[in-house]
Amino acid sequence: MTLSVTANWGCVRARKPDDDKAELKSRADDLARRKTRKIAKGKYMQWNNWSGRHRVELDSLRFVRREEDAAAFVAEYAATGKTIRVAGSGHSHAPVVVNEEAILDVSGLSGLVSVDQDTKTAWMRAGSTIYSLGIQLHEHGLALRNQGDIDRQQVGGVIATGTHGTGRNLKNISGSVKGVKLILADGSFVNCSAEENADLFQVARLSVGSVGVITQVEMVLNPSRVLQESGVPMSYDEVAPRIPELIENNERWEFFWFPRNDQTVTKSINPSDEPPSYPLAEEGGRRAFSFEVLPNHRSVPHTEMEYSIPAESGPECFARIRELIHSKFPEVQWPVEYRTIAEDDIWLSMAFGRPTVSISVHQDVRLDEEPYYRACEEIFLSYGGRPHWGKVHYLSADQFAAIYPHWGDWWRVRDQYDQNGVFLNEHFRSLRPA
Repeated sequence: MTLSVTANWGCVRARKPDDDKAELKSRADDLARRKTRKIAKGKYMQWNNWSGRHRVELDSLRFVRREEDAAAFVAEYAATGKTIRVAGSGHSHAPVVVNEEAILDVSGLSGLVSVDQDTKTAWMRAGSTIYSLGIQLHEHGLALRNQGDIDRQQVGGVIATGTHGTGRNLKNISGSVKGVKLILADGSFVNCSAEENADLFQVARLSVGSVGVITQVEMVLNPSRVLQESGVPMSYDEVAPRIPELIENNERWEFFWFPRNDQTVTKSINPSDEPPSYPLAEEGGRRAFSFEVLPNHRSVPHTEMEYSIPAESGPECFARIRELIHSKFPEVQWPVEYRTIAEDDIWLSMAFGRPTVSISVHQDVRLDEEPYYRACEEIFLSYGGRPHWGKVHYLSADQFAAIYPHWGDWWRVRDQYDQNGVFLNEHFRSLRPA
Protein backbone atom coordinates (compact mmCIF):
# COMPACT_ATOMS: atom_id res chain seq x y z
CA MET A 1 0.00 0.00 0.00
CA THR A 2 1.24 3.50 -0.85
CA LEU A 3 0.24 6.98 0.23
CA SER A 4 -0.87 9.35 -2.49
CA VAL A 5 -2.27 12.87 -2.42
CA THR A 6 -5.64 12.91 -4.11
CA ALA A 7 -6.27 16.58 -4.67
CA ASN A 8 -9.91 16.14 -5.60
CA TRP A 9 -10.65 14.88 -2.08
CA GLY A 10 -8.45 17.52 -0.45
CA CYS A 11 -6.74 15.06 1.87
CA VAL A 12 -4.09 12.39 2.11
CA ARG A 13 -5.41 8.87 2.19
CA ALA A 14 -4.10 5.36 1.81
CA ARG A 15 -4.87 3.82 -1.56
CA LYS A 16 -4.17 0.58 -3.34
CA PRO A 17 -2.93 0.65 -6.95
CA ASP A 18 -6.06 -1.27 -8.03
CA ASP A 19 -8.20 1.48 -6.51
CA ASP A 20 -6.42 4.05 -8.66
CA LYS A 21 -7.00 1.99 -11.81
CA ALA A 22 -10.68 1.54 -11.01
CA GLU A 23 -11.11 5.25 -10.34
CA LEU A 24 -9.34 6.22 -13.55
CA LYS A 25 -11.54 3.83 -15.55
CA SER A 26 -14.62 5.29 -13.90
CA ARG A 27 -13.46 8.80 -14.78
CA ALA A 28 -12.77 7.80 -18.37
CA ASP A 29 -16.25 6.32 -18.71
CA ASP A 30 -17.78 9.48 -17.26
CA LEU A 31 -15.76 11.69 -19.58
CA ALA A 32 -16.88 9.66 -22.59
CA ARG A 33 -20.48 10.35 -21.61
CA ARG A 34 -19.91 14.00 -20.77
CA LYS A 35 -18.01 15.53 -23.67
CA THR A 36 -18.42 19.18 -24.53
CA ARG A 37 -17.71 19.15 -28.21
CA LYS A 38 -18.38 20.93 -31.47
CA ILE A 39 -19.78 18.44 -33.97
CA ALA A 40 -19.92 19.27 -37.66
CA LYS A 41 -21.42 17.03 -40.31
CA GLY A 42 -18.87 15.37 -42.54
CA LYS A 43 -15.85 16.11 -40.33
CA TYR A 44 -13.86 13.03 -39.35
CA MET A 45 -10.74 14.40 -37.64
CA GLN A 46 -10.87 15.12 -33.93
CA TRP A 47 -8.84 17.04 -31.37
CA ASN A 48 -9.34 17.35 -27.61
CA ASN A 49 -7.52 18.98 -24.74
CA TRP A 50 -5.91 16.95 -21.97
CA SER A 51 -8.97 16.82 -19.71
CA GLY A 52 -11.47 16.03 -22.47
CA ARG A 53 -13.51 19.12 -21.64
CA HIS A 54 -12.79 20.75 -25.02
CA ARG A 55 -13.26 18.52 -28.04
CA VAL A 56 -13.77 19.42 -31.68
CA GLU A 57 -14.24 17.68 -35.02
CA LEU A 58 -12.45 19.54 -37.79
CA ASP A 59 -11.49 19.64 -41.46
CA SER A 60 -7.74 19.24 -41.03
CA LEU A 61 -5.46 18.14 -38.19
CA ARG A 62 -1.92 18.48 -39.53
CA PHE A 63 1.22 17.14 -37.84
CA VAL A 64 4.46 18.75 -39.04
CA ARG A 65 8.08 17.70 -38.61
CA ARG A 66 9.82 20.58 -40.44
CA GLU A 67 9.33 24.33 -40.45
CA GLU A 68 9.17 24.31 -44.24
CA ASP A 69 6.20 21.95 -44.19
CA ALA A 70 4.42 24.13 -41.63
CA ALA A 71 5.02 27.28 -43.71
CA ALA A 72 3.77 25.64 -46.91
CA PHE A 73 0.65 24.36 -45.15
CA VAL A 74 -0.12 27.80 -43.69
CA ALA A 75 0.29 29.54 -47.07
CA GLU A 76 -1.86 27.00 -48.92
CA TYR A 77 -4.59 26.71 -46.30
CA ALA A 78 -4.82 30.42 -45.54
CA ALA A 79 -5.32 31.12 -49.26
CA THR A 80 -8.65 29.26 -49.03
CA GLY A 81 -9.92 31.80 -46.49
CA LYS A 82 -10.03 29.29 -43.65
CA THR A 83 -8.56 29.55 -40.16
CA ILE A 84 -5.68 27.77 -38.41
CA ARG A 85 -4.93 27.25 -34.72
CA VAL A 86 -1.75 25.75 -33.32
CA ALA A 87 -1.95 22.97 -30.73
CA GLY A 88 0.63 22.60 -28.00
CA SER A 89 0.15 19.86 -25.43
CA GLY A 90 -3.52 20.72 -24.93
CA HIS A 91 -3.13 21.75 -21.29
CA SER A 92 -5.31 24.85 -21.52
CA HIS A 93 -8.66 24.88 -19.74
CA ALA A 94 -9.94 27.61 -22.08
CA PRO A 95 -10.96 26.87 -25.72
CA VAL A 96 -7.85 28.56 -27.12
CA VAL A 97 -7.14 25.78 -29.65
CA VAL A 98 -10.68 24.67 -30.55
CA ASN A 99 -11.25 25.28 -34.28
CA GLU A 100 -13.49 23.54 -36.79
CA GLU A 101 -11.25 24.23 -39.78
CA ALA A 102 -7.55 23.46 -39.17
CA ILE A 103 -5.32 22.71 -36.19
CA LEU A 104 -1.56 22.49 -36.67
CA ASP A 105 0.33 20.12 -34.35
CA VAL A 106 3.95 21.30 -34.06
CA SER A 107 5.13 18.72 -31.51
CA GLY A 108 7.43 17.35 -34.21
CA LEU A 109 9.41 20.61 -34.08
CA SER A 110 11.35 19.84 -30.90
CA GLY A 111 14.81 20.02 -29.42
CA LEU A 112 17.55 22.60 -28.90
CA VAL A 113 18.79 24.55 -31.94
CA SER A 114 21.79 26.29 -30.36
CA VAL A 115 23.18 27.15 -26.94
CA ASP A 116 25.42 30.07 -25.94
CA GLN A 117 26.89 29.31 -22.54
CA ASP A 118 28.62 32.72 -22.33
CA THR A 119 25.40 34.71 -22.66
CA LYS A 120 23.31 31.98 -21.00
CA THR A 121 20.83 31.87 -23.87
CA ALA A 122 19.50 29.13 -26.12
CA TRP A 123 17.33 28.81 -29.21
CA MET A 124 14.83 25.97 -28.94
CA ARG A 125 12.09 24.65 -31.20
CA ALA A 126 8.61 25.61 -30.11
CA GLY A 127 7.29 22.05 -29.99
CA SER A 128 9.81 21.08 -27.30
CA THR A 129 8.18 19.97 -24.06
CA ILE A 130 9.37 21.59 -20.86
CA TYR A 131 10.28 18.21 -19.38
CA SER A 132 12.43 17.26 -22.37
CA LEU A 133 14.36 20.52 -22.22
CA GLY A 134 15.37 20.02 -18.59
CA ILE A 135 18.09 17.45 -19.10
CA GLN A 136 19.18 18.94 -22.46
CA LEU A 137 19.82 22.35 -20.91
CA HIS A 138 21.36 20.81 -17.80
CA GLU A 139 23.99 19.10 -19.95
CA HIS A 140 25.09 22.62 -20.94
CA GLY A 141 25.06 23.78 -17.31
CA LEU A 142 21.85 25.79 -17.83
CA ALA A 143 18.21 25.76 -16.77
CA LEU A 144 14.98 27.63 -17.36
CA ARG A 145 14.69 30.65 -15.07
CA ASN A 146 11.29 29.48 -13.87
CA GLN A 147 8.57 27.04 -14.81
CA GLY A 148 5.13 25.97 -13.69
CA ASP A 149 4.28 22.96 -11.57
CA ILE A 150 3.40 20.96 -14.69
CA ASP A 151 6.06 20.29 -17.33
CA ARG A 152 4.02 18.48 -20.00
CA GLN A 153 3.45 21.67 -22.02
CA GLN A 154 5.36 22.78 -25.09
CA VAL A 155 7.49 25.92 -25.19
CA GLY A 156 5.23 27.56 -27.76
CA GLY A 157 2.20 26.91 -25.58
CA VAL A 158 3.64 28.21 -22.32
CA ILE A 159 4.72 31.52 -23.83
CA ALA A 160 1.45 31.83 -25.76
CA THR A 161 -0.54 31.76 -22.50
CA GLY A 162 1.83 33.38 -20.00
CA THR A 163 2.43 30.21 -17.97
CA HIS A 164 4.32 30.84 -14.74
CA GLY A 165 5.66 29.29 -11.56
CA THR A 166 6.00 31.08 -8.25
CA GLY A 167 8.51 33.54 -6.77
CA ARG A 168 8.20 37.24 -6.01
CA ASN A 169 11.31 38.02 -8.11
CA LEU A 170 10.57 35.49 -10.87
CA LYS A 171 8.67 36.47 -14.02
CA ASN A 172 6.44 34.20 -16.06
CA ILE A 173 8.10 32.15 -18.80
CA SER A 174 7.29 34.76 -21.47
CA GLY A 175 9.44 37.16 -19.46
CA SER A 176 12.51 35.06 -20.33
CA VAL A 177 11.90 35.22 -24.08
CA LYS A 178 14.59 37.13 -25.98
CA GLY A 179 13.67 36.28 -29.56
CA VAL A 180 10.96 34.55 -31.57
CA LYS A 181 10.86 33.03 -35.06
CA LEU A 182 7.40 32.58 -36.51
CA ILE A 183 5.43 31.86 -39.66
CA LEU A 184 3.04 34.59 -40.76
CA ALA A 185 -0.32 34.13 -42.49
CA ASP A 186 1.25 34.22 -45.98
CA GLY A 187 3.70 31.44 -45.09
CA SER A 188 6.71 33.74 -44.75
CA PHE A 189 9.17 33.58 -41.85
CA VAL A 190 9.99 36.52 -39.60
CA ASN A 191 12.24 37.00 -36.58
CA CYS A 192 11.40 39.44 -33.83
CA SER A 193 13.02 40.70 -30.63
CA ALA A 194 13.27 43.88 -28.60
CA GLU A 195 15.63 45.21 -31.32
CA GLU A 196 13.98 43.75 -34.45
CA ASN A 197 10.26 44.09 -35.23
CA ALA A 198 9.78 45.20 -31.63
CA ASP A 199 5.99 45.68 -31.85
CA LEU A 200 5.56 42.17 -33.23
CA PHE A 201 7.77 40.89 -30.41
CA GLN A 202 5.41 42.45 -27.88
CA VAL A 203 2.55 40.49 -29.42
CA ALA A 204 4.41 37.24 -30.15
CA ARG A 205 5.89 36.60 -26.72
CA LEU A 206 2.36 36.32 -25.31
CA SER A 207 0.11 35.85 -28.33
CA VAL A 208 -2.50 33.26 -27.28
CA GLY A 209 -1.59 31.64 -30.61
CA SER A 210 -3.21 34.46 -32.57
CA VAL A 211 -0.51 36.10 -34.69
CA GLY A 212 1.34 33.22 -36.38
CA VAL A 213 2.97 29.84 -35.93
CA ILE A 214 5.89 30.12 -33.52
CA THR A 215 8.61 27.68 -34.61
CA GLN A 216 11.62 28.74 -32.51
CA VAL A 217 12.15 30.67 -29.29
CA GLU A 218 15.31 32.20 -27.82
CA MET A 219 15.30 32.08 -24.02
CA VAL A 220 17.48 33.75 -21.39
CA LEU A 221 18.51 31.07 -18.91
CA ASN A 222 20.02 30.55 -15.46
CA PRO A 223 22.93 28.35 -14.42
CA SER A 224 21.71 24.89 -13.48
CA ARG A 225 21.58 24.48 -9.70
CA VAL A 226 20.27 22.29 -6.92
CA LEU A 227 17.03 23.27 -5.20
CA GLN A 228 15.66 22.10 -1.86
CA GLU A 229 11.89 21.74 -1.55
CA SER A 230 10.12 21.84 1.80
CA GLY A 231 6.42 21.09 2.24
CA VAL A 232 4.87 22.08 5.57
CA PRO A 233 1.24 21.53 6.61
CA MET A 234 -0.31 24.47 8.45
CA SER A 235 -3.81 25.54 9.36
CA TYR A 236 -5.21 28.49 7.45
CA ASP A 237 -5.23 30.57 10.63
CA GLU A 238 -1.51 29.86 11.03
CA VAL A 239 -0.51 30.70 7.48
CA ALA A 240 -2.72 33.74 6.78
CA PRO A 241 -0.85 36.30 8.95
CA ARG A 242 2.52 34.96 7.78
CA ILE A 243 1.94 35.20 4.01
CA PRO A 244 4.08 38.36 3.46
CA GLU A 245 6.89 36.99 5.65
CA LEU A 246 6.99 33.60 3.95
CA ILE A 247 6.97 35.17 0.47
CA GLU A 248 9.80 37.52 1.46
CA ASN A 249 11.99 34.83 3.06
CA ASN A 250 11.91 32.27 0.24
CA GLU A 251 12.97 32.34 -3.39
CA ARG A 252 9.82 30.39 -4.26
CA TRP A 253 6.82 29.98 -1.98
CA GLU A 254 3.20 28.95 -2.46
CA PHE A 255 0.41 27.20 -0.64
CA PHE A 256 -2.64 25.06 -1.31
CA TRP A 257 -5.68 25.55 0.89
CA PHE A 258 -8.06 22.60 1.32
CA PRO A 259 -11.66 23.72 1.97
CA ARG A 260 -12.85 20.53 3.65
CA ASN A 261 -10.60 20.81 6.68
CA ASP A 262 -9.39 24.43 6.44
CA GLN A 263 -5.79 23.22 6.30
CA THR A 264 -3.00 24.27 3.97
CA VAL A 265 0.11 22.68 2.53
CA THR A 266 2.81 25.32 2.13
CA LYS A 267 5.76 24.77 -0.15
CA SER A 268 9.09 26.63 -0.18
CA ILE A 269 11.84 25.99 -2.74
CA ASN A 270 15.29 27.49 -2.26
CA PRO A 271 18.85 27.01 -3.62
CA SER A 272 20.92 24.39 -1.81
CA ASP A 273 24.66 23.77 -1.52
CA GLU A 274 24.00 20.09 -0.85
CA PRO A 275 24.20 17.51 -3.67
CA PRO A 276 21.03 16.05 -5.20
CA SER A 277 19.41 13.27 -3.21
CA TYR A 278 18.31 10.20 -5.21
CA PRO A 279 15.97 8.49 -5.51
CA LEU A 280 13.86 11.64 -5.46
CA ALA A 281 11.63 12.07 -2.43
CA GLU A 282 7.92 12.64 -2.84
CA GLU A 283 6.61 16.14 -3.58
CA GLY A 284 7.43 18.36 -0.61
CA GLY A 285 10.82 16.84 0.20
CA ARG A 286 12.87 16.76 -2.99
CA ARG A 287 16.45 17.99 -3.37
CA ALA A 288 17.74 17.93 -6.92
CA PHE A 289 18.20 20.13 -9.97
CA SER A 290 15.43 22.59 -10.80
CA PHE A 291 13.94 20.57 -13.65
CA GLU A 292 13.49 17.67 -11.20
CA VAL A 293 12.06 19.66 -8.29
CA LEU A 294 9.77 22.28 -9.82
CA PRO A 295 7.34 20.06 -11.80
CA ASN A 296 4.70 17.77 -10.31
CA HIS A 297 2.39 15.06 -11.57
CA ARG A 298 -1.19 16.38 -11.80
CA SER A 299 -3.04 13.61 -13.62
CA VAL A 300 -6.61 13.85 -12.32
CA PRO A 301 -8.81 15.58 -14.96
CA HIS A 302 -10.11 18.92 -13.75
CA THR A 303 -11.00 22.44 -14.83
CA GLU A 304 -9.30 25.55 -13.48
CA MET A 305 -9.84 29.29 -13.16
CA GLU A 306 -6.87 31.47 -12.24
CA TYR A 307 -6.79 35.22 -11.73
CA SER A 308 -3.77 37.45 -11.11
CA ILE A 309 -4.30 40.42 -8.82
CA PRO A 310 -2.04 43.13 -7.35
CA ALA A 311 0.27 41.49 -4.81
CA GLU A 312 -0.79 43.78 -1.98
CA SER A 313 -4.40 42.61 -2.37
CA GLY A 314 -3.56 38.91 -2.39
CA PRO A 315 -4.25 37.95 1.24
CA GLU A 316 -7.53 39.89 1.40
CA CYS A 317 -8.77 38.51 -1.90
CA PHE A 318 -7.90 34.97 -0.86
CA ALA A 319 -9.77 35.43 2.43
CA ARG A 320 -12.88 36.44 0.48
CA ILE A 321 -12.61 33.36 -1.78
CA ARG A 322 -12.33 31.19 1.34
CA GLU A 323 -15.40 32.85 2.85
CA LEU A 324 -17.32 32.37 -0.42
CA ILE A 325 -16.55 28.65 -0.52
CA HIS A 326 -17.50 28.08 3.11
CA SER A 327 -20.73 30.05 2.83
CA LYS A 328 -22.05 29.26 -0.66
CA PHE A 329 -20.09 26.33 -2.07
CA PRO A 330 -19.39 24.00 0.89
CA GLU A 331 -19.40 20.98 -1.44
CA VAL A 332 -16.15 22.11 -3.11
CA GLN A 333 -13.35 19.67 -2.32
CA TRP A 334 -10.56 20.79 -4.62
CA PRO A 335 -7.79 23.02 -3.23
CA VAL A 336 -7.21 26.71 -3.91
CA GLU A 337 -3.65 27.67 -4.88
CA TYR A 338 -1.74 30.89 -4.05
CA ARG A 339 1.43 31.90 -5.92
CA THR A 340 3.49 35.03 -6.69
CA ILE A 341 4.82 36.46 -9.98
CA ALA A 342 7.22 39.34 -10.63
CA GLU A 343 6.14 42.42 -12.57
CA ASP A 344 6.87 42.57 -16.32
CA ASP A 345 6.23 44.81 -19.35
CA ILE A 346 4.50 42.33 -21.69
CA TRP A 347 1.28 43.82 -23.09
CA LEU A 348 -1.01 40.85 -22.37
CA SER A 349 0.80 39.50 -19.33
CA MET A 350 -1.24 38.99 -16.19
CA ALA A 351 1.68 40.63 -14.33
CA PHE A 352 1.98 43.65 -16.64
CA GLY A 353 3.04 46.68 -14.66
CA ARG A 354 2.60 45.25 -11.17
CA PRO A 355 3.93 42.64 -8.72
CA THR A 356 1.31 39.93 -8.78
CA VAL A 357 -0.36 37.18 -6.81
CA SER A 358 -2.21 34.43 -8.67
CA ILE A 359 -5.10 32.56 -7.07
CA SER A 360 -6.38 29.38 -8.72
CA VAL A 361 -9.61 27.51 -8.08
CA HIS A 362 -10.25 23.99 -9.40
CA GLN A 363 -13.13 21.61 -9.95
CA ASP A 364 -13.63 18.01 -11.06
CA VAL A 365 -14.08 17.95 -14.84
CA ARG A 366 -17.23 15.84 -14.42
CA LEU A 367 -18.98 18.62 -12.49
CA ASP A 368 -20.53 21.91 -13.57
CA GLU A 369 -18.05 24.49 -12.39
CA GLU A 370 -19.76 27.59 -13.81
CA PRO A 371 -21.75 28.86 -10.78
CA TYR A 372 -18.71 28.42 -8.53
CA TYR A 373 -16.29 30.00 -11.00
CA ARG A 374 -18.55 32.94 -11.80
CA ALA A 375 -18.87 33.75 -8.12
CA CYS A 376 -15.07 33.60 -7.74
CA GLU A 377 -14.59 35.71 -10.85
CA GLU A 378 -16.77 38.47 -9.41
CA ILE A 379 -14.45 38.67 -6.39
CA PHE A 380 -11.30 38.55 -8.53
CA LEU A 381 -12.54 41.38 -10.75
CA SER A 382 -13.29 43.54 -7.72
CA TYR A 383 -9.53 43.52 -7.04
CA GLY A 384 -8.54 44.38 -10.60
CA GLY A 385 -7.91 40.73 -11.49
CA ARG A 386 -6.70 39.50 -14.87
CA PRO A 387 -7.49 35.93 -15.98
CA HIS A 388 -4.88 33.41 -17.06
CA TRP A 389 -5.10 33.03 -20.84
CA GLY A 390 -5.11 29.24 -20.68
CA LYS A 391 -7.79 28.91 -18.01
CA VAL A 392 -11.50 29.47 -17.62
CA HIS A 393 -12.93 32.98 -17.70
CA TYR A 394 -16.23 34.59 -18.74
CA LEU A 395 -15.02 38.04 -19.83
CA SER A 396 -16.00 40.11 -22.85
CA ALA A 397 -13.87 42.27 -25.15
CA ASP A 398 -14.90 45.42 -23.26
CA GLN A 399 -13.84 43.91 -19.95
CA PHE A 400 -10.42 42.99 -21.35
CA ALA A 401 -10.00 46.53 -22.65
CA ALA A 402 -10.62 47.80 -19.11
CA ILE A 403 -7.99 45.59 -17.44
CA TYR A 404 -5.21 45.67 -20.07
CA PRO A 405 -3.80 49.15 -20.86
CA HIS A 406 -2.36 47.93 -24.18
CA TRP A 407 -5.34 45.83 -25.31
CA GLY A 408 -5.94 48.08 -28.32
CA ASP A 409 -2.22 48.22 -29.18
CA TRP A 410 -1.97 44.44 -29.08
CA TRP A 411 -4.86 44.04 -31.52
CA ARG A 412 -3.57 46.82 -33.79
CA VAL A 413 -0.20 45.10 -34.22
CA ARG A 414 -1.75 41.64 -34.49
CA ASP A 415 -4.04 42.81 -37.28
CA GLN A 416 -1.11 44.32 -39.21
CA TYR A 417 0.44 40.86 -39.53
CA ASP A 418 -2.77 38.85 -39.96
CA GLN A 419 -5.27 41.11 -41.69
CA ASN A 420 -7.68 38.30 -42.59
CA GLY A 421 -7.78 36.68 -39.16
CA VAL A 422 -6.21 33.41 -40.29
CA PHE A 423 -5.04 32.65 -36.74
CA LEU A 424 -8.24 33.60 -34.92
CA ASN A 425 -10.71 30.97 -33.78
CA GLU A 426 -14.29 31.64 -32.70
CA HIS A 427 -13.26 32.07 -29.05
CA PHE A 428 -10.63 34.71 -29.66
CA ARG A 429 -12.52 36.44 -32.48
CA SER A 430 -15.27 37.13 -29.94
CA LEU A 431 -12.78 39.16 -27.90
CA ARG A 432 -11.82 41.55 -30.71
CA PRO A 433 -12.42 45.20 -29.77
CA ALA A 434 -15.53 46.75 -31.32
